[in-house]
Amino acid sequence: MAVGGKQSNQTGAGDAIARDEVFDLLSNHRRRYALHVAKQADGDSELSDIAEQVAAWENGKPQSEITSSERHRVYTSMQQTHLPAMDRAGVIEYDNGTVTLTEQAADLDVYMDVVPEDSIPWGQYYLGLAVLSGAIVGAAGLNVFPASIPDLAWAGLVVMLFLCSGLYHVWQSQQLRLGSGETPPDVEI
Repeated sequence: MAVGGKQSNQTGAGDAIARDEVFDLLSNHRRRYALHVAKQADGDSELSDIAEQVAAWENGKPQSEITSSERHRVYTSMQQTHLPAMDRAGVIEYDNGTVTLTEQAADLDVYMDVVPEDSIPWGQYYLGLAVLSGAIVGAAGLNVFPASIPDLAWAGLVVMLFLCSGLYHVWQSQQLRLGSGETPPDVEI
């Protein structure tokens, strides 16, 4: 961010985070996992709690089964690298082992609206749905379908296709949000 003609690494309150900085923050799974834990917490989070949960997710174990070295490895990298980076970006406030989300943390949600590996991009899906809908409406207008089915029924079908698709899209996007669900979304950025 340019501040008084100088470059500043700190994002001020109310400032938007630069896109490159967002991608850099979200490119590391430990930072995504830490944000997931912090978003699930009601208020402040402690570094020790974040490190323990991140270590459990990384090692595919319940928290009660992680070793002290697994916990320590995550704790150290969180303390020295990841939390300070998120603090400089203005996504969290990190002070004496306490993590507090800032308003800018909500800005990251839009970047997590991604397409899972086994799915087509939503833009292509809606384009195909629009073409299909146009074909249905065009065929109904040309009286291709039996006269016993009113044209309004075909229009209703098109509306239902878009409604169901939109509802599913919203539901899937919610599943990929940091802080929703028990575990963080398993997404590579």
